[in-house]
Amino acid sequence: MADAITAGGGHVVPVAEAEGLVWGAPREPHALEELMLDADHLEWVQLPFAGIEQFVHLIDDDRLWTCGKGVYAEPVAELALALALAGLRGVADFARATEWTRPRGRNLLGANVTILGGGGITESLIRLLGPFGCRITVVRNRVQEMDGADEVLEADRYIDALVGADLVVVALALTPETEGMLSRNEFELMEDHAWVVNVARGRHIVTDDLVWALENNVIGGAALDVTHPEPLPADHPLWTMPNCIITPHVGNTPEMAVPLLSERIAANVRRFGHGEELIGPIDTDLGY
Repeated sequence: MADAITAGGGHVVPVAEAEGLVWGAPREPHALEELMLDADHLEWVQLPFAGIEQFVHLIDDDRLWTCGKGVYAEPVAELALALALAGLRGVADFARATEWTRPRGRNLLGANVTILGGGGITESLIRLLGPFGCRITVVRNRVQEMDGADEVLEADRYIDALVGADLVVVALALTPETEGMLSRNEFELMEDHAWVVNVARGRHIVTDDLVWALENNVIGGAALDVTHPEPLPADHPLWTMPNCIITPHVGNTPEMAVPLLSERIAANVRRFGHGEELIGPIDTDLGY
């Protein structure tokens, strides 16, 4: 991060002398809160991840706040595609098998795909899905045309987008409105072969309701890079379900994240120094 600040034309100085702050401890919101008590002079704060739920209580209109929106879109979209293919084609179940089993699986080719969220991950995923000829529906807060999407629906119509979908990808910010948005009611409306891929936050899904849906084959399966709780306890039933795939929040790994975040930091330091609009601004009203 220090190298990225320098690359952007900035200087690393004590907080008391700083105009901007690059925060590199995503799991220490209390430390940032304590620091901000004596930092009224800071004009800009850069947070490291796209998800800011741990810091949302600190966001104000007194200074500029930016986060990692879009920084990790490409690797996360890549994992979402991998999980979708693995789920629909039964790869996880076959990999666990200890003997030859019957053939099964559904195509992603030509599938009806619903993506909850309209940010950078969705933009990247739509591009990756291009060769598969899917019919893509995007649900987002601000309805606008998106390249590659066949339909874009407003957030309060997300139920409509679940019905008939072969694949549902969760790729949106965690807010009070989106917490628990996939529960028993939603699973009951989905196709019995549909797979859910969650690369956003675990609390978007009511975990106990997902367990019920998987146990009773209400949906085809779930591929989860995030869970609630997280980490998922070793004795949790999701680990042993044949129609569930779990990866340990590896949408982006340190090897991927360091160069991507460094590039964003350098770009924003450069823009800040020139009085230009910063990348990844946080909307104080929306909370992301």
